[in-house]
Amino acid sequence: MSMKVALYCRLSEEDRNKQSEADDSGSIQNQKSMLLQYAMEQGWELYNIYSDDDYAGADRRRPEFNRLLNDAEQHRFDIILCKTQSRFTRELELVEKYIHGLFPLWGIRFISIIDNADTANRGNKKSRQINGLVNEWYLEDMSENIRSVLTNRRVNGFHIGAFALYGYKKDPDRKGHLIIDGEAAAVVREVFTLFSQGYGKTAIARMLNDRGIPNPTEYKRLHGLRYRQPQNRNSTLWKYAAISSMLVNEIYIGNMVQGKYGSVSYKTRQNRPRPKSEWYIVEGTHEPIIDRGLWERVQSLISRKARPFTTGAIGLFAGKARCANCGYTMRSSKNHDRHYLKCSNRHVAKDACVGSFISVDKLEQLVIDELNHLTAEFLDRDQLEQNIEFCDNLQEQKARLLSSIAVCEKRIGEYSKGIRELYMDKVKGLLSESDYVEMSEDFTTERDRLMRIVADGEEQLSEIEGKIAAGGNPRDLIGQYTTPERLTREMVEALIDYVCVGKRIPGTKDVPIEIHWSF
Repeated sequence: MSMKVALYCRLSEEDRNKQSEADDSGSIQNQKSMLLQYAMEQGWELYNIYSDDDYAGADRRRPEFNRLLNDAEQHRFDIILCKTQSRFTRELELVEKYIHGLFPLWGIRFISIIDNADTANRGNKKSRQINGLVNEWYLEDMSENIRSVLTNRRVNGFHIGAFALYGYKKDPDRKGHLIIDGEAAAVVREVFTLFSQGYGKTAIARMLNDRGIPNPTEYKRLHGLRYRQPQNRNSTLWKYAAISSMLVNEIYIGNMVQGKYGSVSYKTRQNRPRPKSEWYIVEGTHEPIIDRGLWERVQSLISRKARPFTTGAIGLFAGKARCANCGYTMRSSKNHDRHYLKCSNRHVAKDACVGSFISVDKLEQLVIDELNHLTAEFLDRDQLEQNIEFCDNLQEQKARLLSSIAVCEKRIGEYSKGIRELYMDKVKGLLSESDYVEMSEDFTTERDRLMRIVADGEEQLSEIEGKIAAGGNPRDLIGQYTTPERLTREMVEALIDYVCVGKRIPGTKDVPIEIHWSF
């Protein structure tokens, strides 16, 4: 019985830049021909060709790469054949995980032709590891070089984004320079002027939508830019957030502002916000759309209207209530000390949504009524009381919680020690500043997460100890959880996936809702 072989090919944008039009040495076709010829000479049966075009060797989201791994786990073939090990991956972590770990367990042989990697030959494991290490260094060096070039261009005020900010376009005669886009700039000026005249952000969004003016995302698409359109309904509409962001963006007064987000690592495309102190702000790099006088008036109005952020309890149904008509998450509002939920689309454009609306108290009561109905229909309270020994159960919960807190506190100590040791390595010159920052941030983030877990655990422990001390009737304790008089945010999180809220039925006070439970 002949062995089945899977061929894996990869071509990245970097390969394209290296080759001339006549050079086909790095092309997908060339890789396929080489691998097919090799497989034929060995007498192997071809199972499939997996080919990723325009993907980097550190990109774990390669579609064909992941399909290859899934098929390998199902043992749909016996051999994986690549041109080089780096075509499969440039990450040492994945070399160890798959080539040296999972592939042998799955009964898969890995071969790369050029660098002579073959898992059937135990003698060349070290060379495969060295290949992986060299590829890892290559990735890190390339990332640092690119980062250095981009940082230099940001510091000098050159625009490096894929798309210009709404109101501007890229200068075709001067790389990294922005010029005004007259059509969009007129809208920007109108937004600033309207706000300075006392119009609110939602009102401005509605005015633009009523006139059919496309929002920045749609504007890019209409002008032929390869900008991925969001899939949400009404994504062409102006919203409060777009107006709010525009009114504080210094690019509109001629300053180049970049670096608001930074990559987590060269191994991932994930970005995270950076503090303003780390942004790259260079003044006077391009022609302003908004003059200084109008800018200062708008900033003064924003400052006067801004209300300090309060750290009160999170809304009972925050993120859980959706408009049944358009699917958008409902926003909270307050009027005469009563809290309400409403669909934000109701206010941004005509016919965008019929506008779902309900008070938080009413929604809470409807949820409690439905929960009580489910309890009466599906729970036998007498049987529940007989089957649960509350005191023992609470003691067990307390023991588990104490054990969990102890484990977390031990790990917190280990991370704190690790941070101190990293600092000493940096002082001794054993660790670079950039490596120290990256590693210590990871340690600090994990330590802080564990500290929050401990704090939450201590709160739960206090509640459990109070219940143990109070004793009480088991039936009363059951009632607190199965037939509550009020909901807590914890109960909403645990029990409800989301709630769809419709528009009030005309002539009545009834608001239709549809509860999607988590159980």
